[in-house]
Amino acid sequence: MKLYESETDKGLKPTGVYVRSGTTSAPASEDAIRMMIKMTDGDSFEANRSLVQELTFNRLDEELKKRGLEFTEVQMKNLGILSSDDIYTNMGLLVSDQCKHSIKFAIFQGTDKLVFKDRKELTGSIFVQLTDAYKTIDFYNGTKATFHDLLRTDERDYPEDAIREALLNAIVHRDYSFSGSTFINLYSDRLEIISLGGLVSGLSLEAAMMGASQPRNEKLASLFYRMKLIEAYGTGISKIISCYKGLSVQPKFENVEGAFRVILPNTHAQQLSVEDQKYLQILRLFENQKEITRSDVEEALGIGTTHAINMLKEMLYKDLISKVGNGRLTRYMAK
Repeated sequence: MKLYESETDKGLKPTGVYVRSGTTSAPASEDAIRMMIKMTDGDSFEANRSLVQELTFNRLDEELKKRGLEFTEVQMKNLGILSSDDIYTNMGLLVSDQCKHSIKFAIFQGTDKLVFKDRKELTGSIFVQLTDAYKTIDFYNGTKATFHDLLRTDERDYPEDAIREALLNAIVHRDYSFSGSTFINLYSDRLEIISLGGLVSGLSLEAAMMGASQPRNEKLASLFYRMKLIEAYGTGISKIISCYKGLSVQPKFENVEGAFRVILPNTHAQQLSVEDQKYLQILRLFENQKEITRSDVEEALGIGTTHAINMLKEMLYKDLISKVGNGRLTRYMAK
């Protein structure tokens, strides 16, 4: 197998990278080219020269000063931001204000992707993206109050430490040789964070669950460690699992070729049995309004008054909803 760049002036194929096998050749895909580069130069994305050399580091400088850390030219070389011949590396591009990668955030109505409630793309320095992503999730992270005698306890839908660890893992360990974005999808019953690259070659999901770790971006992981954003390699997944200890719902971790997904369940989302799935459409009405009426149910399901009354009575009996008021002023609230 040989690689060559075609010559347009000889009437051959357009300029590009081709893979020749025997007497035939075919254009190489971006993934194939990426793998060939890694095979010849090693998986050293961070150390490679950045194609963008006009870089600024205002946010990084600000974050380092908060932690009492210096950011001199010597430090830039020690961190791998600047090469020995004073050329900015891809590591430099990643932590610069001109970072080319982004996080795409989507909030969906319900448990599927049929209806968008909001969407945004977070750009700029990865430190800006990290902060903005956490703040956006926190804005939508509901709070449920429970009372034990006179003591009130507030619990968030998603444990804050689990969110933090999942975000940090996605940023520190994704494969930045892919140009695509990191995805954060928020549904009524779960939060999903999908990062490109999957686990490094040779590291299984089972090994990662045990605490084994091999940072793909060693310089970036080292910087985050110095900044005390991460405490130790290999602890992220175990911390996330610990956040859900003793709860009826548990986080999930999925690794496929090219991507890694963390699924954090909403600790307060109602888990309906198969028998109770018929009430799901009524429960979804509460996603847009605090209270509903019998008329709302009739309109949403296209049913008559008697059918709607019977369904609401069943939901009251099953403790899925509560009743407020009487007569024409009767309203219903989700439990």
